[in-house]
Order: sequence, then structure tokens, then C-alpha cells
Amino acid sequence: MENTQENRNWFDKYYKLWMLLPIVLVIICLAYLGYFYSQNHDFILKDVSLSGGTTITINSQTGSIDFDNLELKLKQIYPDVNFRKLTDLRTAVPIAVVIESSESPEKLRADVESILGFKLTDENSSIEFTGPSLSSNFYKQLIFALALSFILMSIIIFIMFKSFVPSTAVIFAAFSDIVMPLAIIDFFGIRLSAAGIAAFLMLIGYSVDTDILLTTRAIKNKEGYVNQRIFKAFKTGILMTITALFAVLPAFFIVTGLPESFRQIFLILALGLFADIINTWMTNAGIIKWYCVKHNIN
Repeated sequence: MENTQENRNWFDKYYKLWMLLPIVLVIICLAYLGYFYSQNHDFILKDVSLSGGTTITINSQTGSIDFDNLELKLKQIYPDVNFRKLTDLRTAVPIAVVIESSESPEKLRADVESILGFKLTDENSSIEFTGPSLSSNFYKQLIFALALSFILMSIIIFIMFKSFVPSTAVIFAAFSDIVMPLAIIDFFGIRLSAAGIAAFLMLIGYSVDTDILLTTRAIKNKEGYVNQRIFKAFKTGILMTITALFAVLPAFFIVTGLPESFRQIFLILALGLFADIINTWMTNAGIIKWYCVKHNIN
């Protein structure tokens, strides 16, 4: 009983400070995204599926390939070329190399074959091409779908809780769960594919789950003290998030041979789930606690 009282006093004393930390992080992320936009004229770096161009995937077990020489010479010819090595995590042995450029498939293939000294066939490689106009239109549709989903989610949240502060807290947490992973991805120069944009769509659903759980239990459930209701919501919500993390992290780090688009989805979901732990159980919990105290919901 004494322990419970100490925990309640500790939370009552520090919850306002805790809720400020994620807000500061979001402000920093937004500032970086603003800087990133000023440098790149977009909020993301797009791969060829969104900007248009050619993707060549070469099986690294085909003959002897000097990856460093291939990358160096291609970058001398094509300034925009993106070169990725896919390796087996357990053995660190390269299993494939992915080359992306806005150049036509015929020209890029000829230069790659010239550097490697052998022909690219269906057995040792695969080549994909996406037209720039098609990619641009597809990108706009994905962004529109993302914005529309967020707006519809916000409307449903306001209808559900019928109160400005709790609804805004849920929406802010969902917004932060998107902004933080996006800033991290931009910082490390990761080029997003169409699958990456889809992963951000999935994050909207993942993030509001725990926030709705917290808000519903704290405000609508009148059993016990508000701290007890928040803690019960935390136990359920953190279990949900950790379970999801255990699902996506092994797939990202351990499973080999996955398409790059799948790995990108797992990475974005993992970053978003980590952000959700901070935004839900620090900022949103603090706002809900303050709201309950102010409106005597205790």
C-alpha cells in the first residue's frame, strides 16, 4: 500500500515534466524536416518506384564481383546512382547488389555489363523500369491517401471523445509517431519506396490503438483513482506494443532474402512503435492526467 502511494505521489509530481520531453523531440524533428525540405525540396528521398528510373538487382554469387570498383565507376558516370549491398546478417556474406538510377534500362545495363565484364541474364540479375510520370502520379496518390487517412482518423477521434483536449492529445500522439520515424529516416539518407509510404499509413492505425485505450480507460472508466486507471492501461498497451515489436524486429534483423520493400516496412513500423511508447505513455498520459485533475475525474 505504501509502495502504491509512493508511485502515485511520484507520478503526480513529475508527469508535467515527462510530457514535455516528447514535445521537445517533436519540435526538433519538425525543425530538421524543415531544413531537409529546404535542401531537397521534398520531405523524403524517393527511390525509383516513386521518382522513376531503373533498378538492377545482381546476384552476388554470380562470378567474382568487385563491389567497390562497380560502385566507384557507376558514381562517376551517374551522379544520382544509388548502390545497395544486401548481406546475410549471420554470415555477413553479400547475397545481392541493388543499383538504382534515373537512367534508361538499356544504358544502365550496358554500363554495368561493361564494368563487370559479363552479360546480365535472367539467371544472374533482374531489371525493373518505372516511368517518371507514372511514379510522380503514384507518389501524389499515396500522399493524398496518407493525408486523408489522418484527417478521417482525427474526425473519428473527435466524434468518439467529444472533447477537445483528449481528442487533440490522441491526434498529437499519432502525428508525432509519424514525424519522429520520418526525421530519423531522412537523417540516415534512406530512400523511401511506395511500401515505405504504406508503412506510414499502417502507423496511423498502430499509434491510435494505445492512445484510445489510455484515453478511454482514464476518462470513461470511473473505477479507482486516475493513476490506477492510467497504470492499468499502460500494462495492457505496453504489452501490445512490445508484442508488435517482437513481430517486426526479428523479421528485419534475422530473416534473409526479404525484398527491400518488406525490410523498409518493418523498419518504419519498429521506429514508429518506439516513438509510440514515448508519445503515448509520457505526453498523452501526462495530458490525460492533467485533464482528469482539472475536470475532477478522479
